[in-house]
Amino acid sequence: MPMPHPDTDKVFAGSIPQLYDTHLVPLLFEHYAQDLAGRLAGRPCSRLLEIAAGTGAATRALAASLPADVGIVATDLNPAMIERAAAVGTARPVEWRVADAMTLPFTDGAFDTVVCQFGAMFFPDKAKAFAEVRRVLRSGGLFVFSVWDRIDDNEFADVVTAAVAALFPADPPRFLARTPHGYHDAAAIERDLASGGFAAAPRIETLSARSRAASPRIPAIAYCHGTPLRNEIESRDAACLDATTDAAAAAIGARFGSGTVDGRTQAHVVTVER
Repeated sequence: MPMPHPDTDKVFAGSIPQLYDTHLVPLLFEHYAQDLAGRLAGRPCSRLLEIAAGTGAATRALAASLPADVGIVATDLNPAMIERAAAVGTARPVEWRVADAMTLPFTDGAFDTVVCQFGAMFFPDKAKAFAEVRRVLRSGGLFVFSVWDRIDDNEFADVVTAAVAALFPADPPRFLARTPHGYHDAAAIERDLASGGFAAAPRIETLSARSRAASPRIPAIAYCHGTPLRNEIESRDAACLDATTDAAAAAIGARFGSGTVDGRTQAHVVTVER
Protein backbone atom coordinates (compact mmCIF):
# COMPACT_ATOMS: atom_id res chain seq x y z
CA MET A 1 0.00 0.00 0.00
CA PRO A 2 1.31 3.51 -0.80
CA MET A 3 2.29 5.59 2.20
CA PRO A 4 -0.07 8.46 3.00
CA HIS A 5 1.02 11.91 1.95
CA PRO A 6 1.39 14.38 4.83
CA ASP A 7 -0.15 17.77 4.14
CA THR A 8 3.33 19.30 4.09
CA ASP A 9 4.21 17.28 0.96
CA LYS A 10 2.14 19.73 -1.10
CA VAL A 11 3.30 22.95 0.55
CA PHE A 12 5.59 24.98 -1.73
CA ALA A 13 5.64 28.34 0.06
CA GLY A 14 7.95 30.91 1.61
CA SER A 15 11.36 30.84 -0.07
CA ILE A 16 10.82 27.35 -1.55
CA PRO A 17 9.47 28.51 -4.97
CA GLN A 18 12.47 30.77 -5.65
CA LEU A 19 15.02 28.19 -4.48
CA TYR A 20 13.18 25.47 -6.40
CA ASP A 21 13.32 27.53 -9.58
CA THR A 22 16.93 28.70 -9.29
CA HIS A 23 18.44 25.41 -8.07
CA LEU A 24 16.19 22.42 -8.74
CA VAL A 25 14.89 23.38 -12.19
CA PRO A 26 18.32 23.57 -13.91
CA LEU A 27 19.51 20.56 -11.91
CA LEU A 28 16.63 18.22 -12.77
CA PHE A 29 13.80 19.54 -14.88
CA GLU A 30 15.10 21.35 -17.95
CA HIS A 31 16.15 18.25 -19.90
CA TYR A 32 12.77 16.61 -19.36
CA ALA A 33 10.94 19.86 -20.18
CA GLN A 34 12.66 20.00 -23.57
CA ASP A 35 11.81 16.35 -24.16
CA LEU A 36 8.15 16.99 -23.31
CA ALA A 37 7.92 19.95 -25.67
CA GLY A 38 9.59 17.93 -28.43
CA ARG A 39 7.01 15.17 -28.15
CA LEU A 40 4.28 17.64 -29.08
CA ALA A 41 6.09 19.22 -32.02
CA GLY A 42 4.07 18.84 -35.19
CA ARG A 43 0.97 17.53 -33.45
CA PRO A 44 -2.16 19.58 -34.24
CA CYS A 45 -3.25 21.51 -31.17
CA SER A 46 -5.20 24.70 -30.64
CA ARG A 47 -5.43 24.74 -26.83
CA LEU A 48 -3.13 23.08 -24.29
CA LEU A 49 -3.54 22.74 -20.52
CA GLU A 50 -0.62 22.21 -18.17
CA ILE A 51 -1.43 21.01 -14.66
CA ALA A 52 0.97 21.13 -11.69
CA ALA A 53 3.12 23.57 -13.67
CA GLY A 54 5.25 24.49 -10.67
CA THR A 55 7.52 27.43 -11.47
CA GLY A 56 7.09 26.94 -15.20
CA ALA A 57 10.01 24.83 -16.41
CA ALA A 58 7.88 22.89 -18.90
CA THR A 59 5.71 25.93 -19.60
CA ARG A 60 8.72 27.88 -20.82
CA ALA A 61 9.80 25.04 -23.09
CA LEU A 62 6.28 24.67 -24.49
CA ALA A 63 5.86 28.40 -25.07
CA ALA A 64 9.17 28.55 -26.91
CA SER A 65 8.57 25.55 -29.16
CA LEU A 66 4.86 25.35 -29.94
CA PRO A 67 3.31 27.52 -32.66
CA ALA A 68 2.19 30.96 -31.54
CA ASP A 69 -1.46 30.15 -32.25
CA VAL A 70 -1.50 27.33 -29.66
CA GLY A 71 -3.16 28.71 -26.53
CA ILE A 72 -1.42 27.59 -23.33
CA VAL A 73 -3.08 27.58 -19.93
CA ALA A 74 -0.66 26.73 -17.10
CA THR A 75 -2.01 25.88 -13.65
CA ASP A 76 -0.74 24.85 -10.23
CA LEU A 77 -2.31 24.27 -6.83
CA ASN A 78 0.21 26.54 -5.08
CA PRO A 79 -0.25 30.30 -5.68
CA ALA A 80 3.38 30.99 -4.79
CA MET A 81 4.62 28.66 -7.53
CA ILE A 82 2.40 30.27 -10.17
CA GLU A 83 3.50 33.72 -9.00
CA ARG A 84 7.12 32.73 -9.44
CA ALA A 85 6.42 31.20 -12.87
CA ALA A 86 4.60 34.32 -14.05
CA ALA A 87 7.36 36.59 -12.72
CA VAL A 88 10.04 34.65 -14.63
CA GLY A 89 7.83 34.72 -17.72
CA THR A 90 7.75 32.90 -21.03
CA ALA A 91 8.77 33.55 -24.63
CA ARG A 92 5.16 34.49 -25.42
CA PRO A 93 2.07 35.10 -23.32
CA VAL A 94 0.41 32.17 -21.55
CA GLU A 95 -2.53 32.15 -19.16
CA TRP A 96 -1.48 31.43 -15.56
CA ARG A 97 -4.12 30.13 -13.16
CA VAL A 98 -4.24 28.65 -9.68
CA ALA A 99 -6.18 25.39 -10.01
CA ASP A 100 -6.51 22.06 -8.24
CA ALA A 101 -5.97 19.07 -10.53
CA MET A 102 -8.61 17.21 -8.54
CA THR A 103 -11.34 19.68 -9.62
CA LEU A 104 -10.24 21.43 -12.78
CA PRO A 105 -12.19 24.67 -13.43
CA PHE A 106 -12.68 24.05 -17.15
CA THR A 107 -15.53 22.83 -19.33
CA ASP A 108 -15.68 19.33 -20.81
CA GLY A 109 -13.54 18.86 -23.92
CA ALA A 110 -11.91 22.29 -23.61
CA PHE A 111 -8.39 21.17 -24.57
CA ASP A 112 -6.64 19.23 -27.32
CA THR A 113 -3.68 18.35 -25.09
CA VAL A 114 -3.05 18.10 -21.35
CA VAL A 115 0.49 17.87 -20.00
CA CYS A 116 1.90 17.41 -16.51
CA GLN A 117 5.62 17.32 -15.75
CA PHE A 118 6.42 15.65 -12.41
CA GLY A 119 3.14 16.55 -10.75
CA ALA A 120 1.05 13.37 -10.80
CA MET A 121 2.99 11.98 -7.83
CA PHE A 122 1.42 14.69 -5.65
CA PHE A 123 -2.21 13.93 -6.56
CA PRO A 124 -3.93 12.49 -3.47
CA ASP A 125 -6.29 10.46 -5.69
CA LYS A 126 -4.60 9.67 -8.99
CA ALA A 127 -7.64 8.07 -10.62
CA LYS A 128 -9.80 11.08 -9.77
CA ALA A 129 -7.23 13.49 -11.17
CA PHE A 130 -6.92 11.41 -14.35
CA ALA A 131 -10.72 11.42 -14.68
CA GLU A 132 -10.61 15.21 -14.54
CA VAL A 133 -7.93 15.25 -17.25
CA ARG A 134 -10.06 12.99 -19.42
CA ARG A 135 -13.10 15.20 -18.87
CA VAL A 136 -11.39 18.37 -20.08
CA LEU A 137 -9.79 16.62 -23.08
CA ARG A 138 -11.62 16.50 -26.38
CA SER A 139 -12.18 13.11 -28.02
CA GLY A 140 -8.87 12.02 -29.53
CA GLY A 141 -6.96 14.46 -27.32
CA LEU A 142 -3.59 13.58 -25.81
CA PHE A 143 -2.45 13.37 -22.19
CA VAL A 144 1.32 13.38 -21.61
CA PHE A 145 2.83 13.29 -18.15
CA SER A 146 6.11 12.37 -16.49
CA VAL A 147 6.88 10.83 -13.10
CA TRP A 148 10.21 10.09 -11.49
CA ASP A 149 11.42 6.51 -11.40
CA ARG A 150 12.33 4.88 -8.08
CA ILE A 151 14.72 6.84 -5.89
CA ASP A 152 17.49 4.25 -6.33
CA ASP A 153 17.68 5.31 -9.99
CA ASN A 154 18.00 9.02 -9.11
CA GLU A 155 21.38 9.37 -7.51
CA PHE A 156 21.40 12.83 -5.91
CA ALA A 157 17.95 12.32 -4.37
CA ASP A 158 19.02 8.93 -3.03
CA VAL A 159 22.22 10.26 -1.46
CA VAL A 160 20.44 13.26 0.10
CA THR A 161 17.72 11.02 1.56
CA ALA A 162 20.29 8.73 3.17
CA ALA A 163 22.32 11.64 4.55
CA VAL A 164 19.26 13.34 6.06
CA ALA A 165 17.98 10.06 7.50
CA ALA A 166 21.26 9.55 9.33
CA LEU A 167 20.69 12.77 11.28
CA PHE A 168 17.15 11.79 12.32
CA PRO A 169 17.37 7.99 12.78
CA ALA A 170 14.29 7.81 15.01
CA ASP A 171 12.08 9.57 12.46
CA PRO A 172 13.86 9.97 9.11
CA PRO A 173 12.39 12.51 6.66
CA ARG A 174 11.18 10.47 3.69
CA PHE A 175 9.57 13.10 1.46
CA LEU A 176 11.75 12.41 -1.57
CA ALA A 177 11.25 8.63 -1.51
CA ARG A 178 7.60 8.86 -0.47
CA THR A 179 6.26 11.43 -2.92
CA PRO A 180 8.47 12.55 -5.85
CA HIS A 181 9.83 9.02 -6.24
CA GLY A 182 6.83 7.15 -4.88
CA TYR A 183 4.77 6.71 -8.06
CA HIS A 184 6.94 4.76 -10.45
CA ASP A 185 5.16 1.42 -10.83
CA ALA A 186 3.92 1.05 -14.41
CA ALA A 187 1.12 -1.35 -13.47
CA ALA A 188 -0.22 1.11 -10.88
CA ILE A 189 -0.11 3.95 -13.41
CA GLU A 190 -2.00 1.84 -15.95
CA ARG A 191 -4.63 0.90 -13.35
CA ASP A 192 -5.14 4.49 -12.28
CA LEU A 193 -5.53 5.68 -15.88
CA ALA A 194 -8.07 2.94 -16.54
CA SER A 195 -9.93 3.83 -13.33
CA GLY A 196 -9.95 7.43 -14.55
CA GLY A 197 -11.75 6.37 -17.71
CA PHE A 198 -8.91 6.10 -20.23
CA ALA A 199 -9.74 3.08 -22.37
CA ALA A 200 -6.60 3.19 -24.52
CA ALA A 201 -3.44 1.51 -23.26
CA PRO A 202 -0.81 4.09 -22.28
CA ARG A 203 2.67 4.19 -23.72
CA ILE A 204 5.22 4.32 -20.89
CA GLU A 205 8.82 5.14 -21.79
CA THR A 206 11.74 5.23 -19.36
CA LEU A 207 14.05 8.17 -19.96
CA SER A 208 17.47 8.55 -18.33
CA ALA A 209 19.46 11.78 -18.14
CA ARG A 210 22.35 13.37 -16.28
CA SER A 211 22.02 15.87 -13.47
CA ARG A 212 24.99 18.25 -13.18
CA ALA A 213 25.99 21.02 -10.80
CA ALA A 214 29.08 23.13 -10.19
CA SER A 215 29.49 21.89 -6.63
CA PRO A 216 27.99 19.36 -4.18
CA ARG A 217 26.34 22.19 -2.25
CA ILE A 218 24.00 23.11 -5.12
CA PRO A 219 21.99 19.85 -5.12
CA ALA A 220 22.07 19.84 -1.30
CA ILE A 221 20.45 23.30 -1.21
CA ALA A 222 18.09 22.35 -4.04
CA TYR A 223 16.65 19.39 -2.14
CA CYS A 224 16.94 20.58 1.48
CA HIS A 225 15.79 24.17 0.92
CA GLY A 226 13.87 24.07 -2.37
CA THR A 227 11.42 21.21 -1.80
CA PRO A 228 8.96 20.19 0.96
CA LEU A 229 11.78 18.08 2.41
CA ARG A 230 12.58 21.38 4.15
CA ASN A 231 9.20 21.24 5.90
CA GLU A 232 10.02 17.78 7.25
CA ILE A 233 13.49 18.79 8.43
CA GLU A 234 12.23 21.90 10.19
CA SER A 235 9.37 20.01 11.81
CA ARG A 236 11.95 17.81 13.54
CA ASP A 237 14.38 20.59 14.46
CA ALA A 238 13.83 24.13 13.16
CA ALA A 239 17.44 25.03 13.94
CA CYS A 240 18.91 22.09 12.05
CA LEU A 241 18.26 23.03 8.41
CA ASP A 242 21.75 24.41 7.71
CA ALA A 243 23.48 21.50 9.47
CA THR A 244 21.34 19.05 7.51
CA THR A 245 22.22 20.81 4.25
CA ASP A 246 25.91 20.62 5.18
CA ALA A 247 25.56 16.87 5.79
CA ALA A 248 23.82 16.38 2.44
CA ALA A 249 26.52 18.38 0.63
CA ALA A 250 29.24 16.33 2.34
CA ALA A 251 27.56 13.09 1.32
CA ILE A 252 27.25 14.23 -2.30
CA GLY A 253 30.90 15.30 -2.26
CA ALA A 254 31.99 11.96 -0.85
CA ARG A 255 30.12 10.12 -3.61
CA PHE A 256 30.69 12.41 -6.62
CA GLY A 257 33.72 14.57 -5.76
CA SER A 258 34.25 18.07 -4.41
CA GLY A 259 34.09 19.91 -7.74
CA THR A 260 31.52 19.59 -10.50
CA VAL A 261 29.13 16.75 -9.70
CA ASP A 262 27.27 14.56 -12.16
CA GLY A 263 24.53 12.08 -11.21
CA ARG A 264 22.02 9.90 -13.00
CA THR A 265 18.33 10.71 -13.12
CA GLN A 266 15.53 8.54 -14.50
CA ALA A 267 11.85 9.11 -15.17
CA HIS A 268 8.85 7.59 -16.92
CA VAL A 269 7.04 9.52 -19.65
CA VAL A 270 3.44 8.40 -20.07
CA THR A 271 1.36 9.12 -23.19
CA VAL A 272 -2.30 8.18 -23.58
CA GLU A 273 -5.12 9.26 -25.90
CA ARG A 274 -8.63 10.02 -24.82
